[in-house]
Amino acid sequence: MRIVTYNVNGIKARLPRLIEYLTEEQPDIVCLQELKSSDETFPEADIRAAGYGALWHGQKGFNGVAVLARGADPVERLRGLAGEPEDEHSRYLEADVGGLVVASIYLPNGNPQPGPKFDYKLRWIDRLRARAALLLAEERAVVLAGDYNVIPNDDDVFSVRAMQDDALMQPESRAGYRGLVSQGWTDALRTRFPKGGVWTFWDYQAGAWQRDAGFRIDHLLLSPIAADRLVDAGVDKGYRGREKASDHAPTWVRLR
Repeated sequence: MRIVTYNVNGIKARLPRLIEYLTEEQPDIVCLQELKSSDETFPEADIRAAGYGALWHGQKGFNGVAVLARGADPVERLRGLAGEPEDEHSRYLEADVGGLVVASIYLPNGNPQPGPKFDYKLRWIDRLRARAALLLAEERAVVLAGDYNVIPNDDDVFSVRAMQDDALMQPESRAGYRGLVSQGWTDALRTRFPKGGVWTFWDYQAGAWQRDAGFRIDHLLLSPIAADRLVDAGVDKGYRGREKASDHAPTWVRLR
């Protein structure tokens, strides 16, 4: 079973690339982020025509997450995180697909920092950790897949100096991510590439793609039962280089 996380950076603008990816790679489950689409304008018909059922939690213009399943309809478990009732951002969607629990996660960016956006990011991480603890207690195969907007380690970025003031790399952001993982989750890509140097994002600015000036912010965290089924993990880097591509590459894990 191949599970993918893919920040599409606008599903309507990237729909040809997404359909292309689904058709060529045929992943079993795809967790999408940054749909930038309302619920009403989500392109369900195109995705179903490609052979996928879908759940989505949209928001006009920004945010938005979805879960796609090949030849099946994901069953919704949770939409949004508890702990901040006034939070209307569409950033979390949890589903059951054939007995596997998956969550599509779009963690706040947090820039500029310091400031209210960074404070919101840290609170959101705390809320995610609370939900993750409950999921672990279920003792099921769970994959927390998404754009975490956290660069966990210095070897997960092309240049520490270039990103040192960014919210993605602040000690508080990293501590939040480490706290999540230390609950008992396995960082699939880190397990596959323990020395780092693997990127999932390349900015549109300053020739970042051409210079391979990227970093790793798209993560797939596995519960212990899912981690026992880990076969491989990787990044479909080539899709970042296609015409009108997202600035993220599809990032995946394969489970038995």
